[in-house]
Formats: sequence, structure tokens, C-alpha cells
Amino acid sequence: MKGIQVVIGRIADGIVQGVEDTGAAISEVFREPTIRLGVTGLARAGKTVFITSLVANLMDRGRMPGLQAASSGHITAAWLQPQPDDTVPRFAFEEHLAALTGPEPRWPEPTSAVSELRLSLKVQPQGIWGTFSGPRTVHLDIIDYPGEWLLDLELLDKDYAAWSADVLSLARGRSEAEGFLADLDAADGDATLDEPVAQGLTRSYIGYLRAARVAGYSDCTPGRFLMPGEMEGSPALTFVPMPAADGRAPRGSLRREMERRYEAYKARVVKPFFREHFARIDRQVVLVDLLGAIHAGPRAMEDLGRSMNNILGAFRPGPTAWLTRLLGQKRVDRILFAATKADHIHHSQHGRMTAIMEALLRQARDRADFAGAKTRAMAIAALRATVEETREVNGESLGMVRGRLLDTGKEALLYPGTLPEEPSRLLVPAQDGAERWLDGDYSVMHFAPAARTLKPGEGPPHIRLDLAAEFLIGDKLR
Repeated sequence: MKGIQVVIGRIADGIVQGVEDTGAAISEVFREPTIRLGVTGLARAGKTVFITSLVANLMDRGRMPGLQAASSGHITAAWLQPQPDDTVPRFAFEEHLAALTGPEPRWPEPTSAVSELRLSLKVQPQGIWGTFSGPRTVHLDIIDYPGEWLLDLELLDKDYAAWSADVLSLARGRSEAEGFLADLDAADGDATLDEPVAQGLTRSYIGYLRAARVAGYSDCTPGRFLMPGEMEGSPALTFVPMPAADGRAPRGSLRREMERRYEAYKARVVKPFFREHFARIDRQVVLVDLLGAIHAGPRAMEDLGRSMNNILGAFRPGPTAWLTRLLGQKRVDRILFAATKADHIHHSQHGRMTAIMEALLRQARDRADFAGAKTRAMAIAALRATVEETREVNGESLGMVRGRLLDTGKEALLYPGTLPEEPSRLLVPAQDGAERWLDGDYSVMHFAPAARTLKPGEGPPHIRLDLAAEFLIGDKLR
């Protein structure tokens, strides 16, 4: 693959990472520091495209002026290496880049499990340490995992009764759950467990979760039900929420077994994921399909806000002392909430898009900031698929976007509507449970990647990917 240098070999990361402030600066003279960047997002948020474009633009940095280490020339080289975790699949960077930039560009297939990629950067440090040390190597380990799995971390603080009550409360307000709720009402929770009944209820529940996700809802737990992988059909993924009963359900009953399997799911699926992957992350980006949620309506917006608040609660944000980090109890200290697909609207509305994102996550961000973690909301497009045009319509100047439609392949010019200047125009109806927007119709078109030829030294075109990289890793490249 053009522009990609693959180096065979493995760089040992044997020295413990992370000493704060001056200690960190001194130790980095003698070792190769590693940044573990977690990338997650809910359905259709564009994780695969984000990672692919980020790596491509860090390797060919002509479009990264907002990343200080790139614009100043302090990054002198970048290359891929085998990731340090031998049991984690490698993120298929070359395959995804070929899909996005080939002669017939297409969106790559989304990932449905944990994967990892290591990009090594040769950096000339700034300041006095650069004078003494010369160039150093900084490893960026990117960990890709489904956002649906991250939502499961909230389950660790809930018993079966509390989880069931929360899920069923949401389901009763959604038409997508009607079939499942009817099946649940017909089931006798006190009857002796009949495995075909449990499996039938689970299939019905999964059908509801899939329909809810298509409708734009975000909080669809347990996350592995939508992405089961090799665990599909296992008892740990064969349970459903059930309404509370009077007293303890009989031993061997359907309800009792559902509760046991729920606890097994937490112990054998959720907790290992937390220990093996999530708890070791340094920096995190959470990708959000904000425009998709707005298009889906107020209920989807409210659900998105609730999901993002629950996600941040799992990060244990804030700084930690060096001894705590030595013991392996690290905390994410920078979190970026990125509203993707900013290329679907005119740049004149990007500020409003960011303001809506900030307002939607205000409660979650305040918790993180109070704990010491730096957070930021941003509107981005990891791969720009459109160009902008301005047209006069009935004497009004309208900012539009033009791109190739995903379903037909034809060029189309779109005016997606105007986002409100005040985020409350969207958030209040969402919080009040409105069925639809009263003052606007927000259109969303699905664009295919544009065919283009990249100039030498330039990665794929984007919107603010360089600023996202500066916030997430810029301080580690100085």
C-alpha cells in the first residue's frame, strides 16, 4: 500500500508507563512511551473510517496543520508495527484504506469486535529535553471496540431486578418492543425453566433491540446481543429482562435462571473486557452520529443523551498518582466526544452542531471535568465525502452540500435544513418526550466516498481530524 511502510519486529514496552509531570519528562528520555487510544462509538458513528483516516493522515501529514507536532515538522517519520497484544486481532488498516481510496471507493465493513493497531512515530522533542535526547519513538496503540459493549459497563452496578425495570420502562414506550412485550406477558416466570421458551424469548428480545437500533435508539443492552460473535446461542447470551415478582422466584424457574444468566454475563463477559482492554486506556474518543439522532426525532435524541452520560460514567475519569498507575489502575485523562459526518451539512452550521453536542453532554462533561479529566466536544468528518455549494433560493442564500448518493451512485445537491441556534430547541422536546420536532425537518442523506487521487504526502481529506488528534495526543508529541 502506497505511503505505508511496514516494519517487521516488535518494540518491547517493558518499562512501566506513566510518571506524571517532571518525572514523565525525565523518563521519556530513556524509553519509548506508549499512548493507548480507545476508539468507540455507537452504531453508524464511523469508527472504522475514523481509525483508518487518522492513521493515514498521521503517516502522510499534509492535511494535519492543526496537529502542532506535524505542522512544526517535529514528527519526522511514522510507520506501522505489530501491536503488542498477541491475542487481539489486528485492525485491517490496509484493507479499509483501499476500500476508501480505491478506484471505486466504498465504505468499509464495520468492525464488530475488539481490534488493535500500533503506529510508531519518530518525534524530535521540543525544549531542553530535545537538546539532550534527540529523536525518540512514541507508540500509538489504537484500540477499536464497539460502543454497544461499553454500555454494558453500566450493568456492573445494577442487579437483575434494577436492569429489568430500566429496560422494560423504556421498552413500554417504543412501538418496536410490542412483539417482545407480548411474548413476555405470555411467559410464566415462575414455571420450571424450559430452554426452548428461554431461547424464543431471547430471539424476540434481540429482534426488538435490532429494530430499536434501526429506529435510532442508542441504549440497547446487553451489547453482545447485537454483536455476539462466537458466543451466539450460549446460555450467557440467552436471557431477557423480566418484571419483578412478589417474593423470590422458585429455584429452577424461568425468572431465576434469567437472573443467574444475567449475573454470569456480567462476570464472564463484561468484567473480562474491562480488565483486559478498557481499564488500560489512556485517551478516549467517543464517536456520535448526532445528525442521525436528530433526524430520527426527539426520543432518539433523548436516548442518545442518556447513553452518552452512561458511557462517560464508565471511564473513571481523572488524574492518578504514579503509584496508582504503577499498580495498573489507570484512568482516562482526555475524552473527546466527536459528532461525526460534519460534511453532511454546510460549514456555517458546524458551530451549531458542536453547541448541540456540548449541551447534550453537559451533565456528563461536568462530571468528567470535576474529576480532573479534560473533555471536549467537536464536529468532525474523518473522511470528507461532499463539497459545499451556495445557492440563491427565493432570495435566500442557502449553504448546501453535494455528494454521490450511497444507494444510487448519482450526484445530488442537498439542503439538509438549518440546525437551531439554541440547542434547547432540540433538547427540551427530547426531554419532554415529544414524538416529533415541531419547528423543523432535519434531513439526512447517505453519501458514498468520493473518488479522488491523493497527492504525495497527503492523507484522505477530512474536517477537523487534525484538531481532534491535537487534543487526544498532541501533548505527548512535544
